[in-house]
Amino acid sequence: MKAIKYEKPWSVACVDQEKPKCGKGQALIHIMTAGICGSDIGAFRGTNKLVSYPRVIGHELAGVIEGIDPEDNPKGFKVGDKVIVDPYLYCGHCYPCSIGRTNCCTDLHVLGVHVDGGMAEYFCHPSKMLVKMPEGMDWTLAAMAEPLTISLHGIHRGALKAGEYVAIYGAGTIGVLAGMAAEAYGAHAIIIDLVQERLDFAKSVGVEHIINSGKEDVVKIVNDITNGVGAQLVMECTGANPCIRQTLDIVCNAGRITLTGWPSKETSIPTDMITKKEVDIRGARTSAGEFEEAIELINSGKVDIRKILTKTVSMEEAPATIIDIEKNPGNYMKVVVNVGLGKD
Repeated sequence: MKAIKYEKPWSVACVDQEKPKCGKGQALIHIMTAGICGSDIGAFRGTNKLVSYPRVIGHELAGVIEGIDPEDNPKGFKVGDKVIVDPYLYCGHCYPCSIGRTNCCTDLHVLGVHVDGGMAEYFCHPSKMLVKMPEGMDWTLAAMAEPLTISLHGIHRGALKAGEYVAIYGAGTIGVLAGMAAEAYGAHAIIIDLVQERLDFAKSVGVEHIINSGKEDVVKIVNDITNGVGAQLVMECTGANPCIRQTLDIVCNAGRITLTGWPSKETSIPTDMITKKEVDIRGARTSAGEFEEAIELINSGKVDIRKILTKTVSMEEAPATIIDIEKNPGNYMKVVVNVGLGKD
């Protein structure tokens, strides 16, 4: 079968390798579509220290069950079922797992990072970590559910309510989807970024307010938009240290901050401001239990995720596309690889 593999940083190819054999509790999935994620680009560059090589990438996956362990199949899946993959493998017995926060597992393994991913024609995965696709759902959209779960997790960690203002740093995929989801839930989204083209795109997909942090006074404009109150929730989706620091300037008293971006170094922050405003600051890592919600938002059209799709490519085109995304990230929002479509 074909797979997209990084032999080492800066080395990507569509390779031939053996079709996998599944173990206990696993399903064999014929992968139909797979999304290319920003973390895949970081792995290509070699900047993600969690990634080991060689590594098959891919964690935004949708496909058809071709085989399944009948003795360990808690969700009752059957051959022919269309499914979306939850890519965060957890141990099930550490403290975070015991309270349902499996994304915080002390032995978490992420597809395409710690273990081989599923940007391949066939892939084995625990059947308990598959989510049923609704009938008629588009394969391309199904592969885009996973990034929406990341955005939703940040929103949930920040307890966003209808009518509130949420300021989001970063007009990339996660930030834009967070803005779209916030608007769908009746909140008012403000997206902050340095790149005007990305901000204009966010506006075009329904985000209410945009701020160019390279040209405009972010604190003043957020205060103007919120009538001097500040944002009830601030979501940091860039990992940039200046943005992390500025979250405290634009969050309202008794507000919340969620940190989704991964900074490369520590951020110095004024803890007196946290005390004065009595701010809740929460990490927001990957997702846990948000797939059904993401699928419902996509399938109902409440979040028109197709708007962020840049293009679809074949397996053979994927390596060159990854190289070009790394060189020209501003030209892409979301790319989906057609792995098995049109081959049956």
